[in-house]
Amino acid sequence: MAKLQPVRGTHDIMGDQARTFQFIQGVFQDIATRFGHQEISTPIFEFTEVFSRTLGETSDVVSKEMYSFEDRGGESLTLRPEYTAGIVRAFISNGLQQSLPCKFFGSGPMFRYERPQKGRMRQFHQLDVEILGVAEPQADIEVLALAATLLSELGLMDDVTLEINSLGDTESRLANRDALVTYFTAHKSSLGEDSLARLKKNPMRILDSKDEGDRALVADAPRISDYYNQASKAFFDEVLAGLDALNIKYVINERLVRGLDYYSHTAFEFITSKLGAQGTVLAGGRYDGLMEIMGGPPTAGIGWAAGIERLAELVSPDLVPGEPRPIAIVPVGSDCQEQALKIAQQLRTAGHAAHMSYRGNMAKRMKRANKADAIAAVIIGEDELARAVVTIKNFDDGSQTEVSLDQLMNHLSHYR
Repeated sequence: MAKLQPVRGTHDIMGDQARTFQFIQGVFQDIATRFGHQEISTPIFEFTEVFSRTLGETSDVVSKEMYSFEDRGGESLTLRPEYTAGIVRAFISNGLQQSLPCKFFGSGPMFRYERPQKGRMRQFHQLDVEILGVAEPQADIEVLALAATLLSELGLMDDVTLEINSLGDTESRLANRDALVTYFTAHKSSLGEDSLARLKKNPMRILDSKDEGDRALVADAPRISDYYNQASKAFFDEVLAGLDALNIKYVINERLVRGLDYYSHTAFEFITSKLGAQGTVLAGGRYDGLMEIMGGPPTAGIGWAAGIERLAELVSPDLVPGEPRPIAIVPVGSDCQEQALKIAQQLRTAGHAAHMSYRGNMAKRMKRANKADAIAAVIIGEDELARAVVTIKNFDDGSQTEVSLDQLMNHLSHYR
């Protein structure tokens, strides 16, 4: 029988990586709560339409990367490839229209069938922030401030650059779209296959093409800033002024786009050069038209997502708290097992980490305690048990102290 292995593109999270994940999620939860967001957890799978309708049938995610399957009832279901669509669906399903504005945060696994590589797995994990029901640019500033606070508290602001752009409102966007169609149509013979497919339905996506021939054309393509109306320009100016006021540094990148029509105004990415090709650490934007596409009432929205695996690659191990050093319980003799169990439970109830030694002679049990990086050992022998005392060994200084059972918890309190 072949040795069982994890599915390609997945990995087991344990040890130092698990502690780093917990640290990142803990910092994120604390900051999101400070910003007034409430936690939400949506199902890991949804009806396929939730994602195909929102991500666009021609997108790579829908056409190539989604994990979709038919369940026993004949329904088409999909493992979530991203968070936003599920949160918007939850808003509609739970009738939250009367509760606006809604500020959510969440974290969990996502699934995309891609070629596995560093920073890009088939099961990956994301942090997510959304604000629904705020059309004003203050929401854009706030989610960017939340992102900057997170990256700062993770010690990463010096490793990332905020790139930002405005897609303008619907009027500005449509004017730019027409100009892009005209421009790229005149150069159809030089476009790559994917860009040709996007020309009519999704011309903005040509701007972020990785094809070298396309990139040469993109350099001279019409710029969205040339088509801003006054409202779009004023909106973007206010967002930038808010970032300036908060001393959040940024670079305007006019080639930063979002291909689907429900996106508008602000688009942004925090990028780094320390992760190779997978340089995007956190990305988001405004999606004022998404709610209507999903059958809900017109509702403004903005949010972002960040990959936990990528953040974990960047976070310094020095920031991540280690496991608390346990107190080892070392019974010597079978008659001492019951008292050892009681002491271990008392320690855990009092908030200590306790390491129980299950088998072996005294030397082996103490060796395991050392391997567990115990700060002290509570040694219980038959003689000690008869006198209602235990021996405490301090692993840091090597000292040993005899303590009565009724004073044990008080004596060990300073080890916490």
